[in-house]
Amino acid sequence: MTNNENDKSAPLPGAPWWSSLGPVGAVLLIVVGIGWGLWMFLGSGDVDVPVVGIQMGKVIAIGLVILGVTVMERFRSRRSRAPEAEDGPTG
Repeated sequence: MTNNENDKSAPLPGAPWWSSLGPVGAVLLIVVGIGWGLWMFLGSGDVDVPVVGIQMGKVIAIGLVILGVTVMERFRSRRSRAPEAEDGPTG
């Protein structure tokens, strides 16, 4: 396999809309979800529907999952690029 075949940056057909957001999009989703929660908590007035809170939780959860996967992938790639440690000094 070549490196182009292992490229994971291209979204798969039928992938969810959030699958290619990356770390910036993940942080944006988390901030939007927290802002949404604060807006509900501090009193937007007429939002008493529990479904809105569930949707807010979904937005935050998707952002956290994307951020976690991105961080884990970055650590994994950094670990695979690190040179192997020698068993001891030769000499």
